[in-house]
Amino acid sequence: MTRSDDTGKLVLRLALGILILLHGIAKLSSGVGFISGMLASHGLPAALAYLAYVGEIVAPVLIILGVFTRPAALVIAINMLFAFGLVHMKDLTAITKTGGWALELQGMYLFGAIAVALLGAGAISLGGRGGKYN
Repeated sequence: MTRSDDTGKLVLRLALGILILLHGIAKLSSGVGFISGMLASHGLPAALAYLAYVGEIVAPVLIILGVFTRPAALVIAINMLFAFGLVHMKDLTAITKTGGWALELQGMYLFGAIAVALLGAGAISLGGRGGKYN
């Protein structure tokens, strides 16, 4: 593996981790009431909404640090699938006036998380290239 591969993994990890973490920080002040309501409206336990903190705070911090990177990325991917299912299904095939996918941001988060889960953290991480979950 080349140094540029590890640097690319670092850039991907930081972009995904920081951008998702900002959503989690916002939820710390606004709460998860919106998510609780969406879950309840779909017949799911409202208490599951608190898992958004795991997917938007704990997992991104682990990804940024490069510790338990692959499982943390899977948590974010699952979190995004819930977001698609609960909030964004109506826009799944929508195209914007400028020709972009209406869910391109959510799609980048989902597919970025899948990429991190497949690639691992790389050598520029606390877990290191040889870490079991990195």
